[in-house]
Amino acid sequence: MDSIKANARKVVCIGRNYADHIKELNNARPKKPFFFLKPPSSILPPATGPVLRPAGVNLHYEVELALVMGKKLRDLDQKDEKRAMDAIEGYAVSIDMTARNAQDEAKRKGLPWSIAKGFDTFLPMSNYIHKGKIRDPHDVELWLSVNWETRQKDSTGLMLFRIPRVLAEISQCMTLEQGDVVLTGTPKGVGSVAVGDVMTAGLRVDGEEVEEGRIEVEVKEKGGLYEYQET
Repeated sequence: MDSIKANARKVVCIGRNYADHIKELNNARPKKPFFFLKPPSSILPPATGPVLRPAGVNLHYEVELALVMGKKLRDLDQKDEKRAMDAIEGYAVSIDMTARNAQDEAKRKGLPWSIAKGFDTFLPMSNYIHKGKIRDPHDVELWLSVNWETRQKDSTGLMLFRIPRVLAEISQCMTLEQGDVVLTGTPKGVGSVAVGDVMTAGLRVDGEEVEEGRIEVEVKEKGGLYEYQET
């Protein structure tokens, strides 16, 4: 798992890829996939510590299926599904942690989202899941619980834009390189966590839990000099 963090030159995240999640945040439905970046330094491998909540931040969780790229991908045609899927080396479960108040301010003011997405520990990831464990990444159940109460549970079959389309849109803008991570969007049920909460997350294939995909991580106070203030 440490190698995922070491080898990821970028983490590309698809936004608004589940209809019910769009509705719960009162966002507009996109006409095509759009994406933003998280720094690889935000990746939190399993058992390497807690998620750290910066002072003044309304911290939200978003469980997602992550793709780990195994081949360089540039200028992909969305119709070339074989090339798209062949470029994926494996998978992981991820939690895209978000400073929601910072993101809401950025959206209101037309500013970048980096401050809302990029803090250290803001991307807990599971262990690497070999590609053979997930025959169809569009038929996986993602779930997330807070203090063992289920908050998110939905099928990746609900994605608005399937993986080949997502990879095509990204690769027509920037080259995806071996080791890069792509987050495919979150289903409904996102919400806040507080210091002391414990998040668990994972995925099921045909109703069976994939052990490598399990995450369990506590939320603690970040400390340090940062405190959220409006820009």
